[in-house]
Amino acid sequence: MSTMLDVVCPGCDGKVSVRSTVMVTEIVECGECRGELEVVATAPVVLALAPEVEEDWGE
Repeated sequence: MSTMLDVVCPGCDGKVSVRSTVMVTEIVECGECRGELEVVATAPVVLALAPEVEEDWGE
């Protein structure tokens, strides 16, 4: 069973709850600003604004 951790949103400083078993590169959503956040570290859990998906034009 995983526990929940509270992490600060880098976009709005709101509280984001994530599972203690979250993995690096996983995407979570802030419940306050609705921003997409990427997990960049797990010990401790660190969130960053997720990069925008860019079109690769078939490259």
